[in-house]
Amino acid sequence: MSETGHKSGAVLGRLEWFSLPLLLLIWQIMAMLVAHRLFPTPVVVFGELYELATQEDLLTDMSKTLGRAIMAFFAAMALGIAIGGTLGRFSRADSLFGNWILIGLNIPAIVVAITCYIWLGLTEFALILAVVINKMPLVAVTMREGVRALDHGLAELAVVYRVSFWRRVQKFIVPQLMPYVLTAARTGLSLIWKIVLVFEVLGSDGGVGFRIGIFFQHFDMKGILAYTLAFIAVVILIEYGVMRPLENRILGWRPARG
Repeated sequence: MSETGHKSGAVLGRLEWFSLPLLLLIWQIMAMLVAHRLFPTPVVVFGELYELATQEDLLTDMSKTLGRAIMAFFAAMALGIAIGGTLGRFSRADSLFGNWILIGLNIPAIVVAITCYIWLGLTEFALILAVVINKMPLVAVTMREGVRALDHGLAELAVVYRVSFWRRVQKFIVPQLMPYVLTAARTGLSLIWKIVLVFEVLGSDGGVGFRIGIFFQHFDMKGILAYTLAFIAVVILIEYGVMRPLENRILGWRPARG
Protein backbone atom coordinates (compact mmCIF):
# COMPACT_ATOMS: atom_id res chain seq x y z
CA MET A 1 0.00 0.00 0.00
CA SER A 2 1.29 3.49 -0.86
CA GLU A 3 2.38 6.12 1.66
CA THR A 4 -0.71 8.14 0.78
CA GLY A 5 -2.85 5.13 1.61
CA HIS A 6 -1.14 4.74 4.99
CA LYS A 7 -1.71 8.41 5.82
CA SER A 8 -5.34 8.23 4.72
CA GLY A 9 -5.94 5.14 6.86
CA ALA A 10 -4.32 6.80 9.89
CA VAL A 11 -6.49 9.91 9.49
CA LEU A 12 -9.64 7.82 9.18
CA GLY A 13 -8.65 5.83 12.25
CA ARG A 14 -8.24 9.02 14.30
CA LEU A 15 -11.56 10.41 13.08
CA GLU A 16 -13.28 7.18 14.11
CA TRP A 17 -12.31 7.78 17.74
CA PHE A 18 -14.00 11.21 17.67
CA SER A 19 -17.30 9.82 16.38
CA LEU A 20 -18.90 8.79 19.70
CA PRO A 21 -17.69 11.83 21.70
CA LEU A 22 -19.11 14.06 18.97
CA LEU A 23 -22.46 12.26 19.21
CA LEU A 24 -22.52 12.70 23.00
CA LEU A 25 -21.66 16.39 22.64
CA ILE A 26 -24.52 16.96 20.20
CA TRP A 27 -26.86 15.05 22.51
CA GLN A 28 -25.78 17.18 25.50
CA ILE A 29 -26.31 20.44 23.63
CA MET A 30 -29.74 19.40 22.32
CA ALA A 31 -30.85 18.20 25.77
CA MET A 32 -29.76 21.51 27.33
CA LEU A 33 -31.68 23.46 24.68
CA VAL A 34 -34.85 21.40 25.12
CA ALA A 35 -34.53 21.31 28.93
CA HIS A 36 -37.32 18.77 29.49
CA ARG A 37 -37.49 15.68 31.70
CA LEU A 38 -38.37 13.53 28.69
CA PHE A 39 -35.10 14.54 27.02
CA PRO A 40 -32.43 13.82 29.68
CA THR A 41 -28.79 14.77 29.22
CA PRO A 42 -26.06 12.14 28.76
CA VAL A 43 -24.81 12.90 32.28
CA VAL A 44 -28.22 12.03 33.76
CA VAL A 45 -28.54 8.90 31.64
CA PHE A 46 -25.05 7.66 32.56
CA GLY A 47 -25.91 8.24 36.19
CA GLU A 48 -29.04 6.14 35.77
CA LEU A 49 -27.00 3.48 33.97
CA TYR A 50 -24.55 3.32 36.87
CA GLU A 51 -27.40 2.98 39.34
CA LEU A 52 -29.04 0.20 37.31
CA ALA A 53 -25.70 -1.57 36.91
CA THR A 54 -25.40 -1.87 40.66
CA GLN A 55 -28.68 -3.77 40.70
CA GLU A 56 -29.23 -7.31 39.44
CA ASP A 57 -31.96 -6.52 36.90
CA LEU A 58 -29.66 -4.96 34.29
CA LEU A 59 -27.16 -7.82 34.18
CA THR A 60 -29.95 -10.41 34.26
CA ASP A 61 -31.86 -8.74 31.43
CA MET A 62 -28.72 -8.30 29.34
CA SER A 63 -27.72 -11.94 29.77
CA LYS A 64 -31.20 -13.14 28.77
CA THR A 65 -31.31 -10.99 25.64
CA LEU A 66 -27.76 -11.88 24.60
CA GLY A 67 -28.42 -15.59 25.16
CA ARG A 68 -31.52 -15.47 22.98
CA ALA A 69 -29.75 -13.46 20.28
CA ILE A 70 -26.72 -15.80 20.20
CA MET A 71 -28.84 -18.96 19.96
CA ALA A 72 -31.02 -17.46 17.24
CA PHE A 73 -27.97 -16.16 15.37
CA PHE A 74 -26.17 -19.51 15.15
CA ALA A 75 -29.36 -21.40 14.29
CA ALA A 76 -30.26 -18.90 11.54
CA MET A 77 -26.72 -18.92 10.15
CA ALA A 78 -26.50 -22.73 10.06
CA LEU A 79 -29.88 -23.20 8.40
CA GLY A 80 -29.43 -20.22 6.07
CA ILE A 81 -26.01 -21.39 4.87
CA ALA A 82 -27.31 -24.90 4.23
CA ILE A 83 -30.43 -23.72 2.39
CA GLY A 84 -28.67 -20.97 0.45
CA GLY A 85 -25.85 -23.30 -0.59
CA THR A 86 -28.35 -25.88 -1.82
CA LEU A 87 -30.36 -23.33 -3.81
CA GLY A 88 -27.23 -21.83 -5.32
CA ARG A 89 -25.83 -25.22 -6.29
CA PHE A 90 -29.00 -26.80 -7.71
CA SER A 91 -31.02 -24.63 -10.08
CA ARG A 92 -34.06 -26.93 -9.95
CA ALA A 93 -34.24 -26.60 -6.18
CA ASP A 94 -33.95 -22.83 -6.56
CA SER A 95 -36.77 -22.78 -9.09
CA LEU A 96 -38.97 -24.85 -6.80
CA PHE A 97 -38.21 -23.20 -3.46
CA GLY A 98 -36.89 -19.76 -4.44
CA ASN A 99 -40.29 -18.14 -3.94
CA TRP A 100 -40.44 -19.56 -0.43
CA ILE A 101 -37.34 -17.52 0.41
CA LEU A 102 -38.92 -14.45 -1.20
CA ILE A 103 -42.03 -14.89 0.94
CA GLY A 104 -39.89 -15.33 4.05
CA LEU A 105 -38.05 -12.09 3.30
CA ASN A 106 -41.27 -10.10 3.06
CA ILE A 107 -43.39 -11.49 5.90
CA PRO A 108 -43.52 -8.80 8.60
CA ALA A 109 -41.54 -9.79 11.68
CA ILE A 110 -44.43 -8.86 13.95
CA VAL A 111 -46.68 -11.36 12.16
CA VAL A 112 -44.17 -14.16 12.64
CA ALA A 113 -43.76 -13.32 16.33
CA ILE A 114 -47.48 -13.19 17.06
CA THR A 115 -48.09 -16.41 15.14
CA CYS A 116 -45.35 -18.27 17.04
CA TYR A 117 -46.62 -16.94 20.36
CA ILE A 118 -50.19 -18.03 19.57
CA TRP A 119 -49.14 -21.49 18.41
CA LEU A 120 -46.42 -22.18 20.98
CA GLY A 121 -47.27 -19.83 23.83
CA LEU A 122 -45.08 -17.14 25.40
CA THR A 123 -42.10 -19.45 25.63
CA GLU A 124 -38.37 -19.10 25.08
CA PHE A 125 -38.55 -21.52 22.16
CA ALA A 126 -41.29 -19.50 20.44
CA LEU A 127 -39.24 -16.29 20.70
CA ILE A 128 -36.05 -17.86 19.34
CA LEU A 129 -37.94 -19.67 16.58
CA ALA A 130 -39.58 -16.42 15.49
CA VAL A 131 -36.19 -14.69 15.29
CA VAL A 132 -34.69 -17.58 13.29
CA ILE A 133 -37.61 -17.54 10.83
CA ASN A 134 -37.13 -13.81 10.29
CA LYS A 135 -33.35 -13.96 9.86
CA MET A 136 -32.82 -17.22 7.96
CA PRO A 137 -34.12 -16.07 4.52
CA LEU A 138 -31.62 -13.19 4.41
CA VAL A 139 -28.73 -15.55 5.12
CA ALA A 140 -30.03 -17.99 2.50
CA VAL A 141 -30.22 -15.28 -0.18
CA THR A 142 -26.70 -14.06 0.59
CA MET A 143 -25.22 -17.55 0.48
CA ARG A 144 -27.13 -18.45 -2.69
CA GLU A 145 -25.50 -15.51 -4.45
CA GLY A 146 -22.13 -16.53 -3.04
CA VAL A 147 -22.42 -20.07 -4.40
CA ARG A 148 -23.53 -18.73 -7.78
CA ALA A 149 -20.46 -16.46 -7.88
CA LEU A 150 -17.97 -19.29 -7.34
CA ASP A 151 -15.16 -19.41 -9.87
CA HIS A 152 -15.83 -22.58 -11.86
CA GLY A 153 -12.44 -22.26 -13.51
CA LEU A 154 -10.77 -23.05 -10.20
CA ALA A 155 -13.04 -26.07 -9.79
CA GLU A 156 -12.04 -27.37 -13.23
CA LEU A 157 -8.37 -26.75 -12.45
CA ALA A 158 -8.72 -28.72 -9.21
CA VAL A 159 -10.27 -31.63 -11.11
CA VAL A 160 -7.46 -31.60 -13.68
CA TYR A 161 -4.85 -31.78 -10.94
CA ARG A 162 -6.87 -34.42 -9.08
CA VAL A 163 -7.27 -32.42 -5.92
CA SER A 164 -9.34 -34.31 -3.36
CA PHE A 165 -12.89 -33.16 -2.64
CA TRP A 166 -12.25 -32.01 0.92
CA ARG A 167 -9.09 -30.16 -0.11
CA ARG A 168 -11.06 -28.41 -2.86
CA VAL A 169 -13.64 -27.36 -0.28
CA GLN A 170 -10.92 -26.12 2.08
CA LYS A 171 -8.69 -24.33 -0.43
CA PHE A 172 -11.07 -23.15 -3.16
CA ILE A 173 -14.69 -23.06 -2.05
CA VAL A 174 -14.53 -21.86 1.56
CA PRO A 175 -12.20 -18.87 0.87
CA GLN A 176 -14.52 -17.68 -1.91
CA LEU A 177 -17.60 -18.00 0.29
CA MET A 178 -16.18 -16.41 3.43
CA PRO A 179 -16.93 -12.79 2.36
CA TYR A 180 -20.57 -13.79 1.89
CA VAL A 181 -20.65 -15.61 5.23
CA LEU A 182 -19.22 -12.56 7.02
CA THR A 183 -21.68 -10.26 5.25
CA ALA A 184 -24.57 -12.49 6.32
CA ALA A 185 -23.19 -12.61 9.87
CA ARG A 186 -22.78 -8.85 10.15
CA THR A 187 -26.23 -8.03 8.77
CA GLY A 188 -27.65 -10.88 10.83
CA LEU A 189 -26.30 -9.49 14.08
CA SER A 190 -27.61 -6.00 13.36
CA LEU A 191 -31.09 -7.38 12.64
CA ILE A 192 -31.27 -10.01 15.35
CA TRP A 193 -30.58 -7.55 18.17
CA LYS A 194 -33.50 -5.40 17.04
CA ILE A 195 -35.87 -8.30 16.41
CA VAL A 196 -35.16 -9.93 19.78
CA LEU A 197 -35.88 -6.67 21.61
CA VAL A 198 -39.18 -6.17 19.77
CA PHE A 199 -40.27 -9.74 20.47
CA GLU A 200 -39.32 -9.34 24.14
CA VAL A 201 -41.60 -6.31 24.34
CA LEU A 202 -44.45 -8.39 22.89
CA GLY A 203 -44.04 -11.19 25.38
CA SER A 204 -41.22 -12.56 27.52
CA ASP A 205 -40.30 -13.10 31.15
CA GLY A 206 -37.33 -10.74 31.06
CA GLY A 207 -34.71 -9.20 28.82
CA VAL A 208 -33.78 -5.73 27.60
CA GLY A 209 -36.91 -5.40 25.47
CA PHE A 210 -39.11 -6.55 28.34
CA ARG A 211 -37.59 -3.96 30.69
CA ILE A 212 -37.83 -1.17 28.11
CA GLY A 213 -41.51 -2.01 27.71
CA ILE A 214 -41.98 -1.47 31.46
CA PHE A 215 -40.10 1.83 31.31
CA PHE A 216 -42.32 2.90 28.40
CA GLN A 217 -45.44 2.32 30.47
CA HIS A 218 -44.08 4.75 33.06
CA PHE A 219 -42.62 7.24 30.52
CA ASP A 220 -39.22 6.66 32.11
CA MET A 221 -36.87 8.03 29.46
CA LYS A 222 -33.84 7.76 31.75
CA GLY A 223 -34.36 4.02 32.11
CA ILE A 224 -35.04 3.52 28.40
CA LEU A 225 -31.91 5.40 27.33
CA ALA A 226 -29.78 3.78 30.05
CA TYR A 227 -30.72 0.29 28.89
CA THR A 228 -30.19 1.39 25.29
CA LEU A 229 -26.69 2.64 26.08
CA ALA A 230 -25.83 -0.61 27.86
CA PHE A 231 -26.99 -2.63 24.90
CA ILE A 232 -25.15 -0.41 22.41
CA ALA A 233 -21.97 -0.83 24.46
CA VAL A 234 -22.25 -4.61 24.19
CA VAL A 235 -22.89 -4.42 20.44
CA ILE A 236 -19.85 -2.15 19.94
CA LEU A 237 -17.74 -4.52 22.03
CA ILE A 238 -18.78 -7.44 19.83
CA GLU A 239 -18.12 -5.42 16.68
CA TYR A 240 -14.60 -4.31 17.64
CA GLY A 241 -13.67 -7.31 19.76
CA VAL A 242 -15.01 -10.11 17.57
CA MET A 243 -16.30 -9.15 14.13
CA ARG A 244 -13.54 -6.82 12.95
CA PRO A 245 -10.61 -8.97 14.14
CA LEU A 246 -12.29 -12.00 12.58
CA GLU A 247 -12.85 -10.13 9.34
CA ASN A 248 -9.25 -8.88 9.25
CA ARG A 249 -7.91 -12.36 9.89
CA ILE A 250 -10.05 -14.09 7.27
CA LEU A 251 -10.06 -11.35 4.64
CA GLY A 252 -6.66 -9.85 5.37
CA TRP A 253 -5.46 -10.86 1.91
CA ARG A 254 -7.73 -8.28 0.28
CA PRO A 255 -6.21 -4.88 -0.63
CA ALA A 256 -7.14 -2.09 1.77
CA ARG A 257 -9.44 0.64 0.59
CA GLY A 258 -8.51 4.30 0.64
